[in-house]
Amino acid sequence: MAAKKTTKPKKPPAKPPKDRAVDAALELASRMPWDMVTLTDIAHGAGLGLAELADIFEDKGDILAAYGRRLDRAVLERCADPDPSSSEKDRLFEILMERFDELNVHRAAVKSVLKSFMPDPKQMVISLPHLCKSMTWMLELAGVKTNGLRGAARVFGLTLVYLAGLKAWMDDESQDLSVTMAAVDKNLARAEQMASYLSL
Repeated sequence: MAAKKTTKPKKPPAKPPKDRAVDAALELASRMPWDMVTLTDIAHGAGLGLAELADIFEDKGDILAAYGRRLDRAVLERCADPDPSSSEKDRLFEILMERFDELNVHRAAVKSVLKSFMPDPKQMVISLPHLCKSMTWMLELAGVKTNGLRGAARVFGLTLVYLAGLKAWMDDESQDLSVTMAAVDKNLARAEQMASYLSL
C-alpha cells in the first residue's frame, strides 16, 4: 500500500511592504511611546531596508495617515449599506462608533500616538487635514453632501464631534464603549442643533 503524500500547508501571501510597515508601527507603538519609535525601528519591524521604507513613506506622520486610510476603508466596507430610513444623526452615530470599534483593535498603539501629541500640539495640527478628509468620507457614507461652503462646515463640525469622542475614548475602559457612545451622541445632537440654527 502506497504511503499517502503529505501536503505542506500553503503559506498565506506576504503582505505588501506598505501594510507591513503600518503593522510594524502599530506594534511598536503598543509597546513604547510613539515619539520614541524611529523610522529605523519601523523598517526593521517590517523586514524592510530604510531606503525601501523611504520609497513608501515620507515620515512617521505619513505612516499614521496610511493607518487612517486603513480605518476609512474598514468603516466604508462595514457600513456600506446604511439604513436610509434612519435619521442623518443616527447614521453618523453608527458610522463613528464603527470607527471607534476599529480603533479599539489597536487601542494601546493609538493611545500611545495620541499621548505623543499632547506635549507637541503641532503634530495634531499637521494631522488635521488627513482627519478632515476621513470625515468627508464618513459624511459621504452617511449620505450627507460635502460640497461647497456648507459641506466644508459639515466636515469641520463632524471633525470636532469625532475629536470630542476621541477624548472620551482615551479614558473609556468600558466593554461596550458606553462613555464614548454618550459623548458622540451628545455632540452629534449639538452639531445637529447648530446646523439647523445656521441652516446648514
